[in-house]
Amino acid sequence: MSRLQPVTRNAATPAAAELLDAVSKKLGSIPNLIATMAHSPAVARGYLDFSQALSTGTLPARLREQLALAVGEANTCQYCVAAHTFLGRRAGLSEHETRDARRGVVPDKKEHAALAFAKELVESRGHVGDEQVQQLRLAGYTDGEIAEIVAHVALNVFTNYFNLVADTELDFPAVPELAAA
Repeated sequence: MSRLQPVTRNAATPAAAELLDAVSKKLGSIPNLIATMAHSPAVARGYLDFSQALSTGTLPARLREQLALAVGEANTCQYCVAAHTFLGRRAGLSEHETRDARRGVVPDKKEHAALAFAKELVESRGHVGDEQVQQLRLAGYTDGEIAEIVAHVALNVFTNYFNLVADTELDFPAVPELAAA
């Protein structure tokens, strides 16, 4: 049983109800992550606004989902890994590619550099060196794209931690744990 229960539309405050209605209208349903965040409309709005802003950035949807998968796996967030496996498939990733992203090892050198950097950010809690940033530049990333990678990692760490604390009930198809490589 989840530690924090999703807010139902009928029990929602007016601010939470407005937010849930907007999400339902846009997505056709309300993911448990957002319904649970709706206990604090400020938290849910912050997440939605940050996510929306990043979706207008320069990183392609495919890479955004790969980053979410790598970060979710690094933080052992089953909810986020399941959600982003589902969303990654919608962004064009195959089942094999979603597993590779979770491992942070993909054949495309540019994507690999971004995932390696994201994993290092998580493991080092943001303390990366000049060499790690230079590796991104050598892979072809601009300073703006590097900033977006950092922002995507931060957004995903937030949702990972939120789901781990809330023990959010899974409402996406479950994915198996990765076999030892």
